[in-house]
Amino acid sequence: MSLSIRWLGHASFQIKAKGKNIYIDPYEGGYAEKADVILVTHSHHDHFDVSKINEARRENTIFVAPADCAQKIGGEVSTLKPGKKTVLRGINVEAVEAYNYKRFRSPSIPYHPKDIGVGYLITAEGKTIYHAGDTDLIQEMRQLESVYLALLPIGGTYTMDVTEAVEAATVINPKMVIPMHLLDADPMKFKRELEAKSRIKVIVLKPRQQLTLQ
Repeated sequence: MSLSIRWLGHASFQIKAKGKNIYIDPYEGGYAEKADVILVTHSHHDHFDVSKINEARRENTIFVAPADCAQKIGGEVSTLKPGKKTVLRGINVEAVEAYNYKRFRSPSIPYHPKDIGVGYLITAEGKTIYHAGDTDLIQEMRQLESVYLALLPIGGTYTMDVTEAVEAATVINPKMVIPMHLLDADPMKFKRELEAKSRIKVIVLKPRQQLTLQ
């Protein structure tokens, strides 16, 4: 079976694999197709929108989200610390680190402190997709192995900028990258710079556009 991924906008994605429908960080886009699994990286409003979650969920939707999101979601919610894994309806999910160490909302207070949010590794149909969450270029990325598709923020301000995301991609070394969390960054600049220095393919999607991985 094939695996497909649709960019809904910002850091929101829909993944279809093994007959299951998975949403990550529902915020942008419509959710007529109800979710089997919803993953939330952290509690900031542009990643954790309860109205969008309620639009996407069905009675038996399974959630993985940080602890500070769980009460607002309700229902069956699991929390994974970085390095922990679970299997959700045949889909393997692992939480990984995601945090800022160089971007601060005020002195010594990062936008995304360590141990608050996560990224995810989603493995199905023999392929692993890495959703980085909101993060700087961090050392833990060097530990990631066998990533087929990386979803990397490039917007700067709150996350990696284009230059850092290019370096992150070369460290992770996936087959493909989709840039996300763009803000005012130019995804085509990211594509040009990464493809000029590596064999990694950059796929720049428009909102609602789908990529099928064979």
